[in-house]
Amino acid sequence: MTERTELQTAGCAVAPAIGIVVSDAQDAARHVAAVCRAAGESRVMTLPRASLDRIDGLVVASGPTIDKRGFAPPQDAAIDCVSRALDLDIPMLAVGGGFLALNAAKGGSWVEASSHAEENASERASAYHRIYIAPGGKLAAAVGSGGFVRVNSRHAFGVREAQKARGLLATAYSLEDGVIEALESPDHSWVVGVQFNPERRGELPPHFDRLFSVLTAQASARADQRSLP
Repeated sequence: MTERTELQTAGCAVAPAIGIVVSDAQDAARHVAAVCRAAGESRVMTLPRASLDRIDGLVVASGPTIDKRGFAPPQDAAIDCVSRALDLDIPMLAVGGGFLALNAAKGGSWVEASSHAEENASERASAYHRIYIAPGGKLAAAVGSGGFVRVNSRHAFGVREAQKARGLLATAYSLEDGVIEALESPDHSWVVGVQFNPERRGELPPHFDRLFSVLTAQASARADQRSLP
């Protein structure tokens, strides 16, 4: 990883400012496009030093750095970034590996979920499986309904009930093996983590774009509050 933070403003003309947290080797183009479609101003921030100054909302797309034994370093950059954002109550959408960082930041862990891994190392390929979204949660409210839906899958590690952080609510599960697919924080304004990748447009139903729209709306509300005298 690079030792400097790269911050770029990427093409959107309107507030709020949405930070997109990635590793230095991770392409943020899909996340930038999703935020721009939701009328947000994308600011791509590269770990390990992602500044949260002047950020109204956050997309966490980078997960913990997991070694071959399944462990992350004690001061993992992605987990630290999520912890700081939670302390500031920044509206947050954690996707893919960011889902694991959210769970770990609240005291949880992870296990292998090899059946959920991408089919190969190609950027083009994803695996797919069906999940159940529980009605009444923030995820269901954002996408418009609960129920059964097919999502993409690009992860080799996941969270089961035994690994779930106590402070988070599980609001979606894989039908095949019960791996948790969505986590939410009841103690923050709007914090949602999803194990799938909604930024990969075309791999999920189109209403999953609303996750980015709701994040932007929450970030706008936070920006308005901060601007009050």
